[in-house]
Amino acid sequence: MDKLKVGWASRDISTDKPVAMRGQMYLRISTGMLDPLTLTALVIDNGDDSVIFLSIDCVLIKSYLVKEIRENVRKLNPEIPSEKIIINATHTHTGGDIFADEVDDFSSDVPRMPAKEYSDFVVTQAADAVAEAWENRKPGGLAWGYGYAVSGHQRRVIYFDDYGKRGGGGFLNLSGHLNGHGVLYGNTNDSQFKHYETGADPFVNLLYTFDENNKLTGAIINISSPSQSSENISMLSADYWNEVRIALKKEYGDINILPQSAAAGDISPRILHYKKAEARRFKLKYGPEESKNMAERKDIAERIADAFTETLSWVKNDIRKNLPIKHISKTVELPRLRITEEQYKIDTRNLLMLKFAIPKIKGTPLERLHHDSKMGVFRSSCRSIVERYNTQDKDPNLPMEMHIVKIGEIAFASNRFEMYIDYMHRIQGRSPFDQTFIIQLAGSEVGEGGGTYLPTQRASENKGYSATPYSNLVGPEGGQKLVEETVSILNQLYDQSR
Repeated sequence: MDKLKVGWASRDISTDKPVAMRGQMYLRISTGMLDPLTLTALVIDNGDDSVIFLSIDCVLIKSYLVKEIRENVRKLNPEIPSEKIIINATHTHTGGDIFADEVDDFSSDVPRMPAKEYSDFVVTQAADAVAEAWENRKPGGLAWGYGYAVSGHQRRVIYFDDYGKRGGGGFLNLSGHLNGHGVLYGNTNDSQFKHYETGADPFVNLLYTFDENNKLTGAIINISSPSQSSENISMLSADYWNEVRIALKKEYGDINILPQSAAAGDISPRILHYKKAEARRFKLKYGPEESKNMAERKDIAERIADAFTETLSWVKNDIRKNLPIKHISKTVELPRLRITEEQYKIDTRNLLMLKFAIPKIKGTPLERLHHDSKMGVFRSSCRSIVERYNTQDKDPNLPMEMHIVKIGEIAFASNRFEMYIDYMHRIQGRSPFDQTFIIQLAGSEVGEGGGTYLPTQRASENKGYSATPYSNLVGPEGGQKLVEETVSILNQLYDQSR
């Protein structure tokens, strides 16, 4: 086992051109840049094995993006083990359009950068950063630990009554099939409000890197909260990760920060039931002129920075410069969520209705785009149900690329989903390692698309957006198989080390 080598690199992937912004139920066009979008690469190598982490400020990682980044890396330097690259999204809803593998089924006369152009730019920058990080490898050390920071809150509200039977509203506004007792971002000021579906996760998992002289060079920050405080704006932004980077660089100099979202399919930065108290906090703390989402970003960043500093104060007493690394990449076959005949019939009718949906002809170009892109999302959702029903018998499984990495007494485990936190806790609770970092929304070169939620059984029974076939390619059965596969490899790696 050779000494550890560590290499960092980052790139700015912002653009001043108008570009589409994904992550909502309609398309937005950027009107400028609020703060930089960043991608960051970290290489950890010990001569026997290696891992290359790559984090990108975007909403999700599509399978084609993984393939193209790895192909470009191989062209730049064939010696780099491109199969060892783990690419994750920070899940900002204010990133550029990387949906180059999709064709809009709506027209628009709003000028914007083609998704292919922006995507090619991101691919080039990502491959360059990986190659640079590989070349930047120098002897160094690692230290790890965890702190506490409330960064995310449960966003699934459960009612005593069946909300879906109240009539009206809901995703699609067509079938009443979306909501049940559960509603994503449901109103808690409701006489039928019962409880949140589950809790949240306060842990901040941290892996620090140091040079030969034990000087801090950067860190992985892994938390259960997607970066979507500013999800509805039309300015490019890294969301609260921008404030985290500013706070930490102010304190520690020009260090590298690599964000990872742990399981957070049912978590977001929003507080739902304490809104008045939160508003007063933000007004007194940041001033009445500060917007809610910017105050929320600053508040989260302060807590993460405090956790970073507190954890660093004691883990720096255990900097390791010789560590075993073992990196396993495996394709797992997860059973797809089956579409019922009832759901198929509902969405066949919905598609027929949407076929005659009239494009908006009045209003500004952006107003027309908002309307027509929303109809496009509805059509795409219904069309997906119909297509999946017709192919599910001959294509019952969704292949997924999974990475499990052992670094000393800690481990990393990746998945492609917006994973509900229960699955993370099942993995961490059974993991033999001292600390297990879960990386959600990590790209998979196999399997179509990217992202999609991974709900629990109780969520599927409660329904609500994020827990219905419209947003689930894999359901609870597949989720538990993912847990078992992950735990099995973790045990295998741990036993080998012993």
